[in-house]
Amino acid sequence: MHKKEFVAAGVSLDIAQKVLIMLHGRGADADDILGLAEELNLSGFALIAPEANANSWYPHSFLSPPSLNEPWLSSALNLLKEITEDLNSKGIENEYIYFLGFSQGACLTLEFTSRHADKYGGIVAFTGGLIGDHIYPENYKGNFSGTRILLASSDPDPHVPAERVSSSSKLLSGMNANVKLVFYKGMGHTISSEEIEVANEFIFR
Repeated sequence: MHKKEFVAAGVSLDIAQKVLIMLHGRGADADDILGLAEELNLSGFALIAPEANANSWYPHSFLSPPSLNEPWLSSALNLLKEITEDLNSKGIENEYIYFLGFSQGACLTLEFTSRHADKYGGIVAFTGGLIGDHIYPENYKGNFSGTRILLASSDPDPHVPAERVSSSSKLLSGMNANVKLVFYKGMGHTISSEEIEVANEFIFR
């Protein structure tokens, strides 16, 4: 399963005011997602990018029944729990912890934070939605207490249906998140400069 391996960047955890956990997509790696950092307003942030075994957090589509993605899905969620608990033990509260993911990493980001909803620093999901053949509301607990969450995606996207992004947005809003939902017509499966700009304005101000 997923080992606790990650690449760190930005300022040292000892002096960081904020921490951003960055989750790569399928087929990519930690360095790949960290490449986004230079385009984001991350002054004073420590950056942590965990790396999935064989560059994939779980083997099948995020729209598969969750049981088909086990035990990899639970392993990935547990890894994020370990990282956040480790940060908490170092005195970094959840409201100073931010999350960002792309594609498979965005799905994992939303799944983890919604299962452990709290007042986080901010959450960015570039092309992602909650995981499962349908949304399982019983899996999601807690209160986002106004946490800003950006959901940005292409419409259409070959891997992530706009409908799932929208229904995820609705569930997050119901858990007291301050959600910004943005679709880009025919953008394709990528992260655009427009999305980066919105993330900087809405999350990393």
